[in-house]
Amino acid sequence: MFKNGCRIEALQLGSVGKLELALAVYMVVSWRLARWVRLGRTHPDLAATALFTDEEWKGAYILGKKPIPKTTPTLREVIRRIAMLGGFLARKSDGEPGVKTLWLGFARIRDFVEGVEHMRSINAI
Repeated sequence: MFKNGCRIEALQLGSVGKLELALAVYMVVSWRLARWVRLGRTHPDLAATALFTDEEWKGAYILGKKPIPKTTPTLREVIRRIAMLGGFLARKSDGEPGVKTLWLGFARIRDFVEGVEHMRSINAI
């Protein structure tokens, strides 16, 4: 996770203190992703709002060019939608998505959500 997803080696931080700060942030991110994978498999019918903000789960549908559901989707549905943004194909035989596709998909969602929040802050939408 740290080597591929976070690209720790590419950071080339100049001091131990900077490396420790980067690791602290990435550990929280890694924990969150691992939690999604685990809960998505053990409690797939949990409401998506238990782990995602409305902007995050709706962003997954918008970026995937799918209609936003009228009711809150399940955790499994949103996790699969996010992973599809990261390259998960969601074929019948593919099983459940892993951490890497979630990482890549959620990076897109975070960018999207931050863009929407910025547009709201300047009253552009």
